[in-house]
Amino acid sequence: MSQNRYARSIGSGRRPSSYTRPRSMSTHLDKILATTRATVAGGKERVPAAQLERLAALHEPRGWVAALRQRSAKGLAVIAEIKKASPSKGLIRADFDAEKLAKSYLAGGATALSVLTDEPFFQGSLRNLELASAAAPLPCLRKDFTVDEYQIVEARAHHGDAILLIAAALTDSELSRFSQVAHSLSLYVLVEVHTAEELDRVLATLGETGADAIGVNNRDLKTFEVHLETSLELVQRIPLTVVRVAESGIAVPEDLARLRKAGFDAFLIGESLMRQPDPGAALAALLGGAVAIGAATKL
Repeated sequence: MSQNRYARSIGSGRRPSSYTRPRSMSTHLDKILATTRATVAGGKERVPAAQLERLAALHEPRGWVAALRQRSAKGLAVIAEIKKASPSKGLIRADFDAEKLAKSYLAGGATALSVLTDEPFFQGSLRNLELASAAAPLPCLRKDFTVDEYQIVEARAHHGDAILLIAAALTDSELSRFSQVAHSLSLYVLVEVHTAEELDRVLATLGETGADAIGVNNRDLKTFEVHLETSLELVQRIPLTVVRVAESGIAVPEDLARLRKAGFDAFLIGESLMRQPDPGAALAALLGGAVAIGAATKL
């Protein structure tokens, strides 16, 4: 990896002159993104781009999407999330150990991990990403608000295998540019949408190859209310060429079975598992219940 390959783009921190804020962006998300940009600026001062690239070169990204496709072909692919807190729910899990959680999820049947790295709002960290990635042989998504190319290099440097791009937080040019940078670093891209309009924009901008996976987040960005119907309404509009992921609000086997039947390939589940004494055991029970429901409905 060339030390100067991304120095220009990740060192400036400037937005394109044509930037216009997406209409769907909420005031709360606005605050989070402003805080994230300040955090990234601080990171650039502590760890220069060239040093970060050297660290990134030491990690060989694992097949995040391949793992999901392989498991989905014969069963239920769950992206189990390691999350301590959230802006809407506050502290979710006081007894928090990223290594133990990763191992527990592995034992419970997770296909991949999602690790929150945002500290101000989710009490996450890049260290948690490193710990989880080392503790279990499961490819890891860096779950954060990506607003700068620096964070993409940062994800690989801290042993991540995929990144999240939130459509509501990014312009078309940012979606395209960040996707290209991620792929140049051999990282996979999960693009998250909340509405049909966002999905249309993502497909128009990235086509069927710019996103490796498209996730439908059932949580409304403005009200924080969760409705599984959001996923059910959008799933058939997501091309089969990408991994289709349902996110948020999956709490019982019936939810999982319903979304699988609708056509989703993978399921990102966090809060409902993180609130359980043993998240891995809770995941195993959730998967077992969904499989039983699926078998029964085929009779």
